[in-house]
Amino acid sequence: MLHTDIPTRDDVDTLAAVRKHPCVSIYLSTTPLPQDSDKARVELKNRLTEAVQQLRDAGAEKGVIEELQETLDDLIGDSDFWRSLSYSLAVFATPDSVRTFRLPNRLSGAIEVSDRFYLKPLLRAVTFPQAAFVLALAQNSVRLLEISAESPVYAVSVPGLPSDVADAVGLPSINGRTQDSHIMGGRIQGGEGQKVRMRQYARAIDRALRPVLSGLDLPLILAAAEPLAGIYRSVNSYPNLTDGIIAGNPEETPDEDLGRAARRILDELYAAQLTELVDRMARRAAHGRAVTDLSDVARAATYGAVETLFVDIDQSVPGLVDEESGAVTLSDSEDAVSYGVVDEILRRALLSGAEIFAVRSDDMPGGGAVAAGVRFMV
Repeated sequence: MLHTDIPTRDDVDTLAAVRKHPCVSIYLSTTPLPQDSDKARVELKNRLTEAVQQLRDAGAEKGVIEELQETLDDLIGDSDFWRSLSYSLAVFATPDSVRTFRLPNRLSGAIEVSDRFYLKPLLRAVTFPQAAFVLALAQNSVRLLEISAESPVYAVSVPGLPSDVADAVGLPSINGRTQDSHIMGGRIQGGEGQKVRMRQYARAIDRALRPVLSGLDLPLILAAAEPLAGIYRSVNSYPNLTDGIIAGNPEETPDEDLGRAARRILDELYAAQLTELVDRMARRAAHGRAVTDLSDVARAATYGAVETLFVDIDQSVPGLVDEESGAVTLSDSEDAVSYGVVDEILRRALLSGAEIFAVRSDDMPGGGAVAAGVRFMV
């Protein structure tokens, strides 16, 4: 299966609050194939070399540089870590700490050295993670699958998952009648009895899935036929079960076909979310509560006025944002002193509780590097 650590909002907020020099942010393209792990390790080592050179050019203390090297060398040397990757790796390091996230999105490689972390690509994985689970549910079988945008479908091992309805209710078959002192005066039978047992089956599946899905924010797509699909929905406790469903008996559908159907549902889900977000920005603009100029958005973020922020994941704008006024000073190149202006706007908006959406250029309201819906004009 894929090995992913998609950050929560608390994770992102914690990273956004870090202010110390140096903060090194590294994004690598990886694969879940163990035979490709050495390539990713070499790439991280090369990125570390770049970071060290930037710090030397900026006059950083030798001891600080050596501590940073030691911190990342420990990660590079951790063979167990490199055997379990996804499609991108985000690394956030200081001389005394390192955080990593294995992401299902395919992100471009990048390195930033500054006194704060570079978070914009990470927010893309939070906005649209491009991964989901499929619960392939039938009376005689159940399996949990994990999908991402371009990867093969992976079967997820779920401890305690019942094999079928009869297994869940402890019977050799769900046909016929059985004694139960709590149901229908001691007897359940026929179609109604089967539905009772299917509901018990669905509850057992839901219980088994809880520890596997706990803390995750990925969509769960149901592949099932009625009446089992409706019965499972009635007992499901996972908050991200999608309305979209893969209809029919999944026992007759190969995993890869289920994956393709799930990706279509996922695309439709994200397209609908994006349309709603863009429409919301248009309504705010109509009431004078939207800004798209880089300097205006930077000032709004500095004063805590940003309520919703769109950032273009593909645009990089080197420079500085004044701590007090939010005034933007652009730079010709990125180094260990300057940082990404868009990312700093994002960081300040995060710290004031704004919603953040990292999108591609074609999906940006106004077509610029940033766009914001504001609580008040500044």
